[in-house]
Amino acid sequence: MTRRPLDLDAVQAFIRIADLGSFTRAAEAMRTTQAAVSLKLQRLEERLGCRLVERTPRYVELSAQGVAFLEHARELLEVHDRAVAGFAGVRQRLVIGISDHVAGPELPALIARMNAQNPQLLIEIRIGSSGDLLQSFDRRELDAVIVRLHVGRSDGEILTHEKFGWFAAPGWEHRAGEPLPLATLAEPCGVRAMAGQLLDAAGVRWTEVFVGGGVAAVAAAVVAGLGVAALAPRMLPLGAVDVGPKLGLPELPRLPVLLHSRVNDGRPRDALAALSAAFRSAVRG
Repeated sequence: MTRRPLDLDAVQAFIRIADLGSFTRAAEAMRTTQAAVSLKLQRLEERLGCRLVERTPRYVELSAQGVAFLEHARELLEVHDRAVAGFAGVRQRLVIGISDHVAGPELPALIARMNAQNPQLLIEIRIGSSGDLLQSFDRRELDAVIVRLHVGRSDGEILTHEKFGWFAAPGWEHRAGEPLPLATLAEPCGVRAMAGQLLDAAGVRWTEVFVGGGVAAVAAAVVAGLGVAALAPRMLPLGAVDVGPKLGLPELPRLPVLLHSRVNDGRPRDALAALSAAFRSAVRG
């Protein structure tokens, strides 16, 4: 008797669960419900005759059979995508802007997730300030942007809220009586403006000692011992310490990260959904 072929949607659901470690994130990436993803996985497991994913209240991980099947599952979808691409005509392009305060060390992995969603999609990513990217988005130069909350904007989908702190190099000491030395991004930068406003409101004297053209430059200045910077922990090399409590600096709020998008077409939309779900997982860690 001929065995039934595998359901490619179910195989894709399994890969999403494996990559994102969550049924909820997998459902977000596939733009469906958690119940639908669970049903797809259940049918795939029934078809293969083994359990692929071990579920507990606290985590999701692959079984030994799931680990063995994952590589084959990826190969299956890659062959399928290549076959379909031969009839797809011109490659579609997806142009995404990502704020420099958002694009962290996870970016290569996030891009890989998007490519895995659709290897035939031409992905272009631009890094910049939230304000500049939103202007480009409004001019329709970008299909979507992932940015910090910007003053005067009430649109966009909240992806997550991220913690910030006042970071300095290990062993760095603030000289008593002197203004707090700050390393910041160049204007316009919403985080820079927020940090300055909070310090002013708290009566903390401060001065800029370094202005970087990107978060990597600001992080380098912090590690070099130039001063303090308001940054998300994941943006800094290991070893940088939050000196806010020690110096009595005002607490920084958890800042929202938003997705602004006009993408409606199937393949780019699915790739963007995969990026959003993977980003939520990366930031919440």
